[in-house]
Amino acid sequence: MRAVTFQAPGEVRVTDVPEPEISDAGDAIVRIEATGVCGSDLHIYHGRVRIEPGFTIGHEYVGTVLAVGDAVQNVAVGDRVLGCFQTACGHCFFCRRGAFHKCDSSRTFGHGAALGSLQGTQAERALVPAADLVLRKVPDGMSDEVALFAGDVMGTGFHAVDDSGLRPGDVAAVLGLGPVGLCAVQAARACGASKVIAIDTVPERLAMAVSFGAEAVHLSEGDPREAVREATEGRGVDVCIDAVGDPRAFDLALRLTRKCGTVQAVGVYAERAEVHMGLLWIKSLHVCAGHANVIAHVDRVLAMMDAGLLDPTPLVTHHMTLDEAPEAYALYDRREALKIVLTP
Repeated sequence: MRAVTFQAPGEVRVTDVPEPEISDAGDAIVRIEATGVCGSDLHIYHGRVRIEPGFTIGHEYVGTVLAVGDAVQNVAVGDRVLGCFQTACGHCFFCRRGAFHKCDSSRTFGHGAALGSLQGTQAERALVPAADLVLRKVPDGMSDEVALFAGDVMGTGFHAVDDSGLRPGDVAAVLGLGPVGLCAVQAARACGASKVIAIDTVPERLAMAVSFGAEAVHLSEGDPREAVREATEGRGVDVCIDAVGDPRAFDLALRLTRKCGTVQAVGVYAERAEVHMGLLWIKSLHVCAGHANVIAHVDRVLAMMDAGLLDPTPLVTHHMTLDEAPEAYALYDRREALKIVLTP
């Protein structure tokens, strides 16, 4: 079958790879009908996250169940499903506490041996372990490109808001308006934020944040600190979400957040970063960090999307075929696309 494989930094290729086969009673095989190019895929593309050459990449997927193991109960052959970007066992110390993203045996699609050697979903078919926990039926009437977001990007944006402890009436700021940041803007508004200040440098992304109900501030041409002071009577925001994954963004988040507020670092950090601990300490800030617990949130996110409270449709800027994946990655790398949906 055809799949998008990592070859070297800056190079992906569509190649023929072996068909997936069920090897455990909890497995399912899904025919992929939509898959996405994600910001975290760029970390692989750039060599920031290292995987083996020839490994199938991608971790977002919607499709139809082709086969299931004997123990699978929640989905059946022929079901239209979406999947979460990682797996979990459901019974380890962390899973029993609902921290599925920290499962002792978790595996992440398309991230090589370091994260469980689970082949990715930018392919014609994918093996899905722990199918009862990882897969969900797509609600009737929901398009593939909308459902695709529940298993990663919208789930991550929602996690950033939920994990931060944002309460109705709070003022939030979101740094970085890629797909996750824009989903966090939507989620913050849906969860009751009275104001959301959205900060970026790309005019089109700022305009989209405004369409979602946020106040947009250009990072360099505007004054984020002044905008936050005006919005909060000088206090600072209650919650600041770093959806960038860059030490400069984290430092700005520390400065924009009020005393005893929360900084949520949901952007991907793969290297050491210097943190102004004196500022964090003197302001008594709470810090949340890490990738999203999407499995825990997927049912709520799906319900909110089905009800129209969350709508990722405007984020999809390009539809391309699987064979066009090298062009899609180059396009995404140049920041000429917000979200690309690939169809095999």
